[in-house]
Amino acid sequence: MTEGAQLTQVEASPRYEVFHTDCPARDMVDHVTSRWGIWVLISLRSNDLRFYELRESIQGISEKMLAQTLRVLVQDGLVWRKVEPTTPPQVTYGLTEFGREIGEPLTDLFNRITQRLSPRSPG
Repeated sequence: MTEGAQLTQVEASPRYEVFHTDCPARDMVDHVTSRWGIWVLISLRSNDLRFYELRESIQGISEKMLAQTLRVLVQDGLVWRKVEPTTPPQVTYGLTEFGREIGEPLTDLFNRITQRLSPRSPG
């Protein structure tokens, strides 16, 4: 018997070959872990937000990138979108149950990282 950690292969659903480039599960992971996807999921973790509120909560994201990111997260079933028929339309976004499940470990990762960082000095 050898010492050390043993590597075990995680059983994936037989429907998905996650290491193949055409796997839909792989596409979803790419969307969630994209530059902006993770921030959208973290921003929506506690409140439903309107588009402009979401844009303001994620500094550095353009309207175009936010719209593109939200579009794929809605298509993936992680985020829901509600449009109020007003002028201009009010669009609200929130996490689906699946989005909350996926967002939990991301929020945990974010919290662990920020707890380990040295306090920022006032700039």
